[in-house]
Amino acid sequence: MLKITRKVEYALIALRHLQQNERGKLCSAKTLSTEYGIPKELLAKILQKLSKENIILSVKGPKGGYKISKDSNTINMTKFFEIMEGPMGIVDCYFDSNCEQLSGCTIREPINRINNSIRSMFDKMTLADITFK
Repeated sequence: MLKITRKVEYALIALRHLQQNERGKLCSAKTLSTEYGIPKELLAKILQKLSKENIILSVKGPKGGYKISKDSNTINMTKFFEIMEGPMGIVDCYFDSNCEQLSGCTIREPINRINNSIRSMFDKMTLADITFK
């Protein structure tokens, strides 16, 4: 079954919260963790990754926290998923050709068409479609 990971789910929850937060107002990882029941250590790693990719801004210090730094309309969902989890494919051979079955595989092309359709759909969606409304 295809589904998003907890890491992606938690990132989307945090981004939606930050998007709806008052402009310029910082929000701490502790606040997000408490409000949404997200494990603080995992959330901290997620926020660090989002900060490293300049999606959010991290402000250090006792009054620090996080806020949105990039327009969520500029990041498509394919890019977001790949930032959070690496290459997006429903089977490993889509992005890694070390499979021993590759030369005789009879389902690679149909699976790649499915994968390309999924990627195309997510290419047309932005983070704003998920976090802004």
